[in-house]
Amino acid sequence: MKNIKLAIFFFLFFVLSFNFSHANENIKTFNKNNTYFSKPKKQKKSKFAIDPPKLIAQGDQFYCPQTSINIVTDFRIDHDITENGTQVLYIQISSGYSNGFDRLELTNPSLHPNIVTSWDASSGKLRLSGTTAADIPYDDFVSAVKDVIFTNTSATASGTRTFSITIGQANYLPSTGHYYLFIPNIGVTWTNARDLAASSTYYGLQGYLATILSADEAKLIGEQASGTGWIGGSDAETEGIWKWVTGPEAGTIFWRGNANGSTPNYAFWNTGEPNQQGDEDYAHITQPGVGIRGSWNDLSNTGSLTSGDAYQPKGYIVEYGGMPGETPLEIAASTKITIPEALTSIDPTPACDSGNFTFNATAPVGATIRWYDALVGGNLLATGPTYTTPTLTATTTYYVDAGCESNRKTVKATVYSTPVTPIAEKDTYTNCGAGSLTIKATSNIGIINWYASATDQTIISQGTTFTTPIISSNRTYYAEASNNGCINTTRTPVNIVIHTPPVVTDETLPLCQFQSITLDAGISGMSYSWSNANETTQQITVSKGGKYTVLVTSPENCSSTKTITVEEHMIPQIARVDVEGTTAIIYPVKAEDYFEYSVDDIYYQDSTVFYDVPGGLQTAYVREKNRCGHDTKQFVILVFPPFFTPNNDTYNDVWEVTGMENYPQAVVTIFDRYGKLIAQLSRFKMSWDGTLNQVPLPSSDYWYALKVDDSTPVLRGHFTLKR
Repeated sequence: MKNIKLAIFFFLFFVLSFNFSHANENIKTFNKNNTYFSKPKKQKKSKFAIDPPKLIAQGDQFYCPQTSINIVTDFRIDHDITENGTQVLYIQISSGYSNGFDRLELTNPSLHPNIVTSWDASSGKLRLSGTTAADIPYDDFVSAVKDVIFTNTSATASGTRTFSITIGQANYLPSTGHYYLFIPNIGVTWTNARDLAASSTYYGLQGYLATILSADEAKLIGEQASGTGWIGGSDAETEGIWKWVTGPEAGTIFWRGNANGSTPNYAFWNTGEPNQQGDEDYAHITQPGVGIRGSWNDLSNTGSLTSGDAYQPKGYIVEYGGMPGETPLEIAASTKITIPEALTSIDPTPACDSGNFTFNATAPVGATIRWYDALVGGNLLATGPTYTTPTLTATTTYYVDAGCESNRKTVKATVYSTPVTPIAEKDTYTNCGAGSLTIKATSNIGIINWYASATDQTIISQGTTFTTPIISSNRTYYAEASNNGCINTTRTPVNIVIHTPPVVTDETLPLCQFQSITLDAGISGMSYSWSNANETTQQITVSKGGKYTVLVTSPENCSSTKTITVEEHMIPQIARVDVEGTTAIIYPVKAEDYFEYSVDDIYYQDSTVFYDVPGGLQTAYVREKNRCGHDTKQFVILVFPPFFTPNNDTYNDVWEVTGMENYPQAVVTIFDRYGKLIAQLSRFKMSWDGTLNQVPLPSSDYWYALKVDDSTPVLRGHFTLKR
């Protein structure tokens, strides 16, 4: 009996000593923000008097949207025999989380009366805890975890979800094997946060301000465990060179420059950050509602000092794991689900009229590819990455999935019919003269390709109609029917014949007043239509001026229009002839451009003015240039010699007025320079010999006055007598 009591004593002593050692290792104290910190010990922090429990989970599975699935297929917690339970267990969707669609929940809660759950949608975390403050046996947690299910309400859900199961408060990320905890601490500086993080442990793992190396980490830290807090990045050492300065990544550069800089690996700055607004050398997760959720900005060591300001620090994020010499914890386990989607290659090349088609698809490893004839339900046609159809004569749609009917994809085997030989609207098109024509051909389906020859492979136009370029000679185009590459190789010729229109020339013809003229279309063997004469003969007779048009049409029905302008010319008449010395001016009753004038009936001119007309009786002529008529009128040119030389040499021996003989009543009176009457000339005496009473007068200037009749002004002038 004494031996039994002694054995019991030593056993109790061993148990108490073991528990006391374990308690020392994990003594925790609360700071003012209720954050757990382990008291530092001299021995390596990853050593425990009592080994932490090990969580082991199985259940990498495939999931179909809008269904439910258990997050594990098996789960257990290996633990020290002296430690049978804990108060809380967390399950979190740590990667791929879709807030608002993804959810974790405990089924059959009545089978787990000692456990209550709480779902945090913002972090994607399900909390399992006891109904009392006492520890819950691990076996109860194991049983509950096996009954936790995942659901997603979106029919278009895709991707992978990772589930982290841990008995600690920190968020666990399977892709890194690290733990992350946001510590609230209003107004904490970056340097204080760094030191506080470094002084904390988590189940023996050394803490440090979080370093974020991937989008998974950024999402978990910044969105699912959202807090406006410090992280371990700084460019205090060299402005514009941002490094991780905490944890195992200390010294790693992750950004160069300001907002328009670049990263050699990963960074998640907010829009316009970092902006170095006043010695901002420290990285900080932006407060929710300021720009991109979970992104970073740069702040000074203190951040904003204004209470409640968006840039006032609200805490910091501690990361545990990865420090040199540490043994990874196994207080967390993970499983994942993959929403399987069959990824198909492009649809097979279409066939003409009929053919077999082979489809190809890939899916995540382990998923079964299934081929169906309907989007929902339907007949299972085959399984595996390829499916070859039977011979098809019409376009047929198939469906493929990787185990989830809701994720079926549509694939199509396309069969096109070969069109019939094109039918031309006309076998031959005609055109009068050079020009562009629109020709047409149709088939039952598809499009029409136009070619320049029966063998040419260059398509010059497509469509049922083709407007040719300007062509001036006969040629043939060819129409070919094609339906999405299925070609009827029989081409239909379409001929174009170019006819030459009648060659006509416009004319302008004169018509003499009171006469008629014959108009001629100018080309025989045609059809004629005179527009304003209502005649259909080649020639017509008209008796008045105007514009006459005739449509000349060839036997090939090509037409040309000839215009004949008939200008009616009046018969000319002379109204008078004015004489100024030896200049004569003819005035017609009405001047026309088609009149011409003459004073000798030999040389005609357009001008009515004639110079140096010989003295005496003259005749003025006017005629129409096309000989439509003429008129004449006589006039007299009186020539007064400027001098005479009465020296009996037979040259200029007397002074006489040429043309005076045409005026029987004319009288010329001659005076000397002093006004003395010297001589008088008339039809009875037409000349003066330079004497007075038969006495020769001296050389001098003498004056004359010619009075033709009572209706004509007296003409006056002077001349010289030379001896």
